[in-house]
Amino acid sequence: MHITHSIASGMGGMRTAGDLVGRMQMSRGMKIKEAKEYVANKLKVSVADLADPIVMNEVREDLDIGRVNALPRVSKGIDAKFRIAKLLDIEINCVNMFKDRIGKKMEV
Repeated sequence: MHITHSIASGMGGMRTAGDLVGRMQMSRGMKIKEAKEYVANKLKVSVADLADPIVMNEVREDLDIGRVNALPRVSKGIDAKFRIAKLLDIEINCVNMFKDRIGKKMEV
């Protein structure tokens, strides 16, 4: 966990794609190179672009998957996580828990 976190933080976390790469490493057990390639393909950018804060700011804005600076009409929190789960085709626990709660409320 510590190594994955330090590598993801080294990429800039949410300023670039470090959080997404780290998430793929943790959820799918990917090595760093494989995780970067997977995320780059899903985002339709080059692997080098993943560490570029200017490019990734635009990509994150276009895909509405969260940014460091919260702005009006920009996804944050659980909304961004829903989009990330769909985009990367992964399970995120808090997203699943939220869906379960909504499903239970709708059944009542």
